[in-house]
Amino acid sequence: MTTAVRAVRDHVTPLPATGADGPAPTWHHAEVLEHRPEADRYQYLRLHAPTIARTAAAGQFVMLTAARHRERGPVLPRPMAIYRRDAEAGTIEVVYGVVGDGTRKLTTFTAGEAMLVVGPLGRGFAVPADTERVLLVGRGIGTCSLTTVAQDLAGTATGVVAVASGRTPEAVIGAEFYRDCGAEQVLTVTDAEGTSGVEHLRRLLTSTLDEAPPRRILTCGSDRLAWLCGELADRWDAEVQVSLEAHMACGLGYCHGCATGTRSGPEESPLICKDGPVFRLEGTR
Repeated sequence: MTTAVRAVRDHVTPLPATGADGPAPTWHHAEVLEHRPEADRYQYLRLHAPTIARTAAAGQFVMLTAARHRERGPVLPRPMAIYRRDAEAGTIEVVYGVVGDGTRKLTTFTAGEAMLVVGPLGRGFAVPADTERVLLVGRGIGTCSLTTVAQDLAGTATGVVAVASGRTPEAVIGAEFYRDCGAEQVLTVTDAEGTSGVEHLRRLLTSTLDEAPPRRILTCGSDRLAWLCGELADRWDAEVQVSLEAHMACGLGYCHGCATGTRSGPEESPLICKDGPVFRLEGTR
């Protein structure tokens, strides 16, 4: 019998307000520049969306509409992490899993078509400039929420250690991207190789980082790995920021359909789209 894992979304709080508004979301009828299968069961999508590419912060997301102009459905857009953005070229890249009717419809868009995109949305990761080292821990498609952190830290004084986890080597996302961004270490672990379990990863990370631990740990894609990050944060006196995934109808905070489940008195639970998707993980001790 397996032990149930506490739901991470029940143990998060919004990051402290910075006192500055984030970039205002906008919309593009974005030209599809490239769209192809990517490893395992994923799809790679590159879009021309200059405003989003220029303003998106690390960890923010976009809403992609799968219906073409004048089509009746699918009605609801799909939230997707921004995997990479290029402000100079005006492009954003998305890697997504095909899991239902909406994402299957997304796969039918080809180069030259226009796709309705809204973004950048949500509150991203907060990594102060004086942070000496960060640890990024991603599982499967959740890694796509972390890659823009490595992109922003490339060439800075902040060191990056990254864990990319997947079911098989073919399902691991982001490892080469992390290396291209100059990460100090990139650790790939998989179920197929028996290296992705919590106990193994705990031993690997403590032996690797105990002498020079990170002060911020950023994670997405697995509750089990998030709680491991919490244990390591206690060991290293670090902070954990977790990006949560959720079904959304609007991505703007209007529908209130993506509440985290946590409550503070009579107030509504924080919304993943507006107060997140990045939160601080609490209750790790």
